[in-house]
Amino acid sequence: MKMIGIFVAIIVLFIGIVVVRAMRTGGKAPSSGTPAPDFTLNSQDGKALRLHDLRGKWVVLYFYPKDFTSGCTKEAHNFQRDLRQYEEKNAIILGVSVQDETTHQKFCAKEGLGFRLLADTNHQVSSSYDSLMNLGVAKLSARHTFLIDPHSIVRKTYLNVNAEKHSAEVLADLSQLQQPPDVR
Repeated sequence: MKMIGIFVAIIVLFIGIVVVRAMRTGGKAPSSGTPAPDFTLNSQDGKALRLHDLRGKWVVLYFYPKDFTSGCTKEAHNFQRDLRQYEEKNAIILGVSVQDETTHQKFCAKEGLGFRLLADTNHQVSSSYDSLMNLGVAKLSARHTFLIDPHSIVRKTYLNVNAEKHSAEVLADLSQLQQPPDVR
């Protein structure tokens, strides 16, 4: 009986270490006021998209772990639900995960998504945004978001994302950031 308790404690400790390592970031995520790292990735339609080419628009760059999972599906649905509001604010939504274009295409078709999902299959963009989780046997994008202004400057960083409420949170921050400064 005592051996079982020790075995369970070791397993719990091991799982805790794996979770902490998976969720830990190196502290180099682009912060507010810094230039957004440029990148080129293919979207679900196989076409290359370069962040630099989106100057003049606000960009909601959200990283997520995996297509077809409950949290990621909920987050994508909420961005889709609010898509018109983003468009009215001159903002586009870009989702990034380490999965390939074909998986993204199937996810968009099944879930009715009208924004681009980008395939970061070599993990370079997720790494440059400090949004890569190393799970030992697999690497996935972490659930992080970066709100980037029309001059490619990061204006808001979200490293603790609640998939259920995230789109509303980003919309509120975008509205606040777009308000003209007080004239006194």
